[in-house]
Amino acid sequence: MQTTLSRYAPQALAALRIVTGLLFIQSGTQKLFGFPAAPMEMPPLDALMTTAGILEALGGLLIVLGLLIRPTAFILCGFMAVAYWMAHAPMNFFPASNMGGFAILYCFVFLYFVFAGPGAWSIDGMREKA
Repeated sequence: MQTTLSRYAPQALAALRIVTGLLFIQSGTQKLFGFPAAPMEMPPLDALMTTAGILEALGGLLIVLGLLIRPTAFILCGFMAVAYWMAHAPMNFFPASNMGGFAILYCFVFLYFVFAGPGAWSIDGMREKA
């Protein structure tokens, strides 16, 4: 059974990459355009929030496309680590209480992409074959 499932690992990795990127794009468009509507009021769009929104929207798009996946994932991993320690950790020690669980999860998923690559259905993969 393990051999049968392992055969689909590149497709499963691609599905994780695409869904992660799509969710990350939404975080960026919430900050930049107020869409989709946030469940609570967003802080004003200052330089830090604008930078975060651009990283999330553009980085998420690159992740979805599987383009420059390793450097993009490396940057986004660091970005999420900084976001956690700057925005979430000062509120409370526990991620469940400081709303930082997603930042931690994104950080480690992006770290995984740095090492695993894009999986199937990626521009990086198509460029390697050419």
